[in-house]
Amino acid sequence: MRYISGLHEGETIRNVYLCKGKRSAETRNGKPYDNLILQDKTGTLDGKVWDPNSQGISEYSEKDFIEVFGDVISYNGNLQLNIRQIRRAQEGEYNPADYMPTTDKSVDGMYEELLAYIRQISSPHLRQLLEYFFVKDETFIRRFKGHSAAKTVHHSFSGGLLEHTLSVVHLCEYFAGAYSILNRDLLIAAALCHDIGKTRELSAFPDNDYTDEGQLIGHIVIGVEMIDEALREQPDFPVKLANELKHCVVAHHGELEYGSPKKPALAEALALNLADNADAKLQTLTEIFKGKTGTEWLGFNRLFESNLRRTSGT
Repeated sequence: MRYISGLHEGETIRNVYLCKGKRSAETRNGKPYDNLILQDKTGTLDGKVWDPNSQGISEYSEKDFIEVFGDVISYNGNLQLNIRQIRRAQEGEYNPADYMPTTDKSVDGMYEELLAYIRQISSPHLRQLLEYFFVKDETFIRRFKGHSAAKTVHHSFSGGLLEHTLSVVHLCEYFAGAYSILNRDLLIAAALCHDIGKTRELSAFPDNDYTDEGQLIGHIVIGVEMIDEALREQPDFPVKLANELKHCVVAHHGELEYGSPKKPALAEALALNLADNADAKLQTLTEIFKGKTGTEWLGFNRLFESNLRRTSGT
């Protein structure tokens, strides 16, 4: 097995990967070609089939496991595979576990830390609400532990949603200790709940793609609907506190153009937005820099609108 993270420019390889994405396109001269996204547990790799009608290219579809033969090149600072042959792999030729990117941290350890934060919540109403999801709902717990936090960009691996949520909680814990205006219980509860809708917005691996519900509604609104479902089990839950919690969730992207139905109106909502944004962007940089060796400048990145450079000595 040749993992994507271990590939180098100039190699010619034959290996089985998951075809995570497949899109047909045309060159400027009108010649058809296929763009592929190949995946294993170490990451993804762009693939190009410059002659899709070649005899060496057998029938295959997106989400198939495929054996590819081709040359590893560097394009705009990123590795790419120019593919000469493809065939659909048969069961027994691959181990599905090799193709599911996973967190390198302990899922059980992270989840126990998350539960410890819930036990520290002094508000019985908020603690009971959190226990509804994270203690009592076995289906939700299984999905939350194994889910990614995004299709691409950041934490797009199994366990990524848990890892991201815990990182946001850590940042919010610091904010609550540093700024006395913040209601710690509300902020930590909002941090724990802010992305629960992603368990329904995205499908499980190996697809890790948007569901119909995710495409039509999105994880922010789904998350608020899930909170409302839990609140129906607590008829004595204070209305004002419920609205404050839901506001933090609907405002956690910070800006309307970034998908938030509302901009932050509470200090806790602003703190949550800052924590979510900081963890998402720093993890994105971590994943961009991962495996990039031999160069400091990595080229212009559209997400950051900057020509990114690796810090000297890293």
